[in-house]
Amino acid sequence: MEDIPIQNLLEGTSRANPVFPWFPLPEVLLLGNDEVHVWRVALNVEISYLHNLQWLLSADEQVRAKRFYFQKHREYFILTRGLLRMILGRYLEKEPGQLQFGYRPYGKPYLIGEFSHRRLRFNLAHSHGLALYAITQGREVGVDIEYIRPHPANMQIAHRFFSPCEVMALKALPSHLQQEAFFNCWTRKEAHIKARGMGLSFPLNQFSVSLAPGEPAILLNVLEDPQETSRWSLQTLEPGPGYVAALAVEGQDWRLKCWQVQG
Repeated sequence: MEDIPIQNLLEGTSRANPVFPWFPLPEVLLLGNDEVHVWRVALNVEISYLHNLQWLLSADEQVRAKRFYFQKHREYFILTRGLLRMILGRYLEKEPGQLQFGYRPYGKPYLIGEFSHRRLRFNLAHSHGLALYAITQGREVGVDIEYIRPHPANMQIAHRFFSPCEVMALKALPSHLQQEAFFNCWTRKEAHIKARGMGLSFPLNQFSVSLAPGEPAILLNVLEDPQETSRWSLQTLEPGPGYVAALAVEGQDWRLKCWQVQG
């Protein structure tokens, strides 16, 4: 597999994002300081496998799972959190059930205890039966995925949550491109605030991203601090037909590797 330096994404005459293929997991899994790994996992698992994952969860995670009113949401939490433990366990070469998590003020998890010194950073997102896990070392990361679906209120949502320049850019596009552009914008903004660990405490209309289909994903401006644009980089992901996804990473000097696994 050929690694592609992220700084090369914005070089050259082509404005299109490169396509990063999804490769099977290697026998030896190594994460360099200049690498970002994204795992794509189909969430179509057997109930027996779900029960096995449930036993990996900590007591507080078990309690959290029980709080979900709908069984589907409960099962998705167990599945995605159990898979997170399994993925991190591979990097740490530890049993998944041994991992301990702390939580930032707005809920972003991080490793604590004997594993905190390993500097692993991670984030996950799922939509319509597909999950993405982003793993880095020593740099913050956020990921988001959405299943594209027609929604008559997309423009109203844009007016409420997007910045004025994003709304203008969305309206300027031909109508047949606006749906994809809307989800481009949404996933890039979500990935960015997840990387920062601030959730919706950081208003979505206070920063702007590129959104036009076929153009590179870029953090264009941040009203509170213009220097933030040089601190973060964005990358479009292609998880599969009918999906839009984005990755936000602290820094510019990193390489992306995409792994495909079965749940």
